[in-house]
Amino acid sequence: MAESVGAILAWLVPALVVFGVTAILVAVLAWGIRRARRSPRARAAAEQERTRAGATLVRLDDAVAELDLEVGLSGALYGGGGPVSLRRARMTAQHVRDESFDEYRALSASDAAPADIRRLAARIDRRSADALTVIASARAEHAEWVRANVSAASQVASARERLAQLRASMGDPAALVGDLSARFAEEEWRDASRAAHAAAAAADEASRLLDAAEARAADPSQSVLAELASAERALRTAEADARILEETHRLVLQAAQALPGEIDAACTALRQAGVTREHLDPGDAERLGAELRAIESELTTVEADAARHPSRSVDRIARLRGRLDLALGDARTAQQRIRGARTALPGTLAAARSAIARAEASVAHSHGGADARARLLSAQDELARARQVDDPVAALDAARRALRHAEDAKALAEYSRLGGR
Repeated sequence: MAESVGAILAWLVPALVVFGVTAILVAVLAWGIRRARRSPRARAAAEQERTRAGATLVRLDDAVAELDLEVGLSGALYGGGGPVSLRRARMTAQHVRDESFDEYRALSASDAAPADIRRLAARIDRRSADALTVIASARAEHAEWVRANVSAASQVASARERLAQLRASMGDPAALVGDLSARFAEEEWRDASRAAHAAAAAADEASRLLDAAEARAADPSQSVLAELASAERALRTAEADARILEETHRLVLQAAQALPGEIDAACTALRQAGVTREHLDPGDAERLGAELRAIESELTTVEADAARHPSRSVDRIARLRGRLDLALGDARTAQQRIRGARTALPGTLAAARSAIARAEASVAHSHGGADARARLLSAQDELARARQVDDPVAALDAARRALRHAEDAKALAEYSRLGGR
C-alpha cells in the first residue's frame, strides 16, 4: 500500500509543479497583455485614432453644411427640380453625422479601453468617409445637371433677390448695437458689435461675388456655379451673424429685465439658508455661516454694478446659487430643495442660454474641431432637457450641465482658433 501511495505521489507532484508553473505563466502573460493594451503608449495610439476620426467627422459636418447650402441654392434658383440624388445624399449624410457625433461624444466621455476606442474611432472614420464620398458624387451630378439645364443669368438674378431679402431682414444692425452700447458696458455688446460688422462685410462680399458672376454670365459657355456657391456661402455667413446679433441683443435685454427678480430670489435663498443653519450642529453651523457670509458679500458686489452688466450678473448669481446648494448639501428637506431649485432655475437657464450663444459664435467663427462641436451639442441637449423635465431639481441640474458644456465648447473653439488641435 505504501509503495502504491509513493508511486502516485512520485507521479502527482511533478505534474502539479508543471501545471502550477504553466498556470502562473499563463496568468502573467494575460496580465502583461492587458497591461500592454492599457499602457500609456496604447492610450496615446488610441487617442490618435480618436483625433483622426474627429477630423473626418468635422469634414463631414462642414460638407453637410455645404450640402444644405447647395440644396437651398437649388430651391432658390430653379425650384429644386434637379437630380434627387442631392437631397438623398443630404439625408444620408445628416443621419451618419448625427449618429457619429453621438458615438464620438460617448467615446470622449467614457473611460473605455484603448482597443475599444480604436474600434469605435475606426467605425466613425469609415462611416464619415463613406458619407463624404456620397456627397461628392451627388454634388458632381448636380453641377453637371445645372450646367445643362439652368441659365447663368437666371441664377444670378435669383441670387440677387436673395441678397436683397437678406439686407431687408437685417435692417440696421448699427441701431441694435447702439441701443446696447447706450445702456450697458462694452462686454455686454462686444459680441453684438462684432457680429454686426461681420454680417455687413459678408453681405458686401456676396454682392461682389454676384457682380463677378454676372460678368461671367455674359458668356454662355461659362459656368457661374462656383461664384454663386461662394456668394451663397457669404449670404449664409451674413445670416448667421445677423442671428448672433439679434440673439445677443435679445438675451442682454432679457437679462436686464430679469435681474431684479434674480437678486431678490438669491437674497431670499440666503435668508432661508440662514434659518436652516440654526438647526445644525455647532460645527456644521459655523462652516455654513462662513460660506453664507462669503456668498452674501459676493452678491453685494454683483448688485453694485449689475445694471451695467446684466448678462454677467445673471451668470454670477446663477453660480452663487450653485455654490449655495453645495454649501447646504443634505441639510435641507426635499421640499426645501424643490423650492430652491424652482427659484434658481430661471436664472440658470438664462445663463446657460447666453453661454450657448457665445459658444455657437465661437465654434462658427473658429471652425472648431470635433471636441468643441461635441461639447456644444451636449450643451444644447442638456438645455433642451432642462426645459422639458417637470422636476425642478432635475431641470436645474441639466441647466448647470448645459452651462458647463457650453463653457467647455467655447474654450475648445478658442483653443482651436489660436492654433491648437
